[in-house]
Amino acid sequence: MKRIIVLLFLVLYSNCFSQDNEISIALKDSDTNLPIIDATVYVVKTKQLFLSNSDGIVTFVLTGISNIQISHTSYTTTIIRSSTLKEKVNLVVLKSTINNLDEIVITKQHPQKILKSVVENSVKKLTVPARLKVYSREFFKLNGLYSNYNDGLLNFQINGKDKDFKADILVEQNRSFGLVDENINNDLVGYNLNDIMQNYYNFKYLNVILDPKTKKIYDFLIKSSTTNADYYIMLVTPLDDAKGLLDDFTIVYDKKKKLIIEVNSSVSPSIIAKAKDKTSIGSKNIYKSMFKTIYRNDDSNYYLISSKEEIGFERIDKKGVTNIEVRNYFVTTNFSNQNYTFKENEAFKDKTLFNKKNKILTDYWNTSGLTATDEELQIIKDIEQEH
Repeated sequence: MKRIIVLLFLVLYSNCFSQDNEISIALKDSDTNLPIIDATVYVVKTKQLFLSNSDGIVTFVLTGISNIQISHTSYTTTIIRSSTLKEKVNLVVLKSTINNLDEIVITKQHPQKILKSVVENSVKKLTVPARLKVYSREFFKLNGLYSNYNDGLLNFQINGKDKDFKADILVEQNRSFGLVDENINNDLVGYNLNDIMQNYYNFKYLNVILDPKTKKIYDFLIKSSTTNADYYIMLVTPLDDAKGLLDDFTIVYDKKKKLIIEVNSSVSPSIIAKAKDKTSIGSKNIYKSMFKTIYRNDDSNYYLISSKEEIGFERIDKKGVTNIEVRNYFVTTNFSNQNYTFKENEAFKDKTLFNKKNKILTDYWNTSGLTATDEELQIIKDIEQEH
């Protein structure tokens, strides 16, 4: 009898253990064999969200079996069963349609007016109140060397509506390596956690091309999407004779629901090459700038999935030139439309996790929603050892 009980326990233990597995997926382009970056991986059973890193890798732990949805605006959405993922790293190949000829869409209204109505509708349709569990990661590079790093697991409680959003933050866990020099602190131009959600939920980064005056310096073009018949792609690019550091914008939106799905912006190298360097003390000469946000609409909810920002510039000081680069990631791992309760003194009020005392309860970064690349892991390790 004892032997039967022991055997039964081992069978049950084995089954439970086998159903709780770490899964890694490597996403690659079928034509180029290159990794697919910023693909959204949605685990249907647990409603977890993950984002592929610059190596195209996504790693997560799954209990049981689930459908896994893989989506990217440049690829056809794919659904696979977790039970088919049996390798240590499972290769998933997606077919790109980026080389297909998109048809130019002729509209009666000026595209800028269309974009304005899409932005206004998107702001109204964002699900509020909402609770986003977010993983935040920041790298800070000073004069060519990575000197500071932080990441954290945060809860954003978003309330309000239409241009009047409010976000309360609770920090579950965080870690920081390296203290920021007081002279550099003001140049942490990445996330200001106190207003970041308000900016994303108001699509603040599109204000520059919504101004009626910008029709004189930007070209607006709408194309159909070859990956999704419901999507349009709006391209907003500076005219050849436009002056200043002007971004190129790509906005993917649902043409039926009038909801923004993705926003990309960057200053092109040709624009940067034409810009004249500033020489006065305190000036900044930008040599790299990019921004990307992704939103999810699952019929019942519409919310931010992720953002990524990078900026690099030279700052003119009395003692010379200081080179500064900041790279930020922001990934929503879980969404809920339920409020959480907290005391006012528990809310996080600082702008950044830099210099915040570490609070590490688990290896949260390993299930963060954004798998670190080998290069990033080495950067984090080096910064940690130096400080």
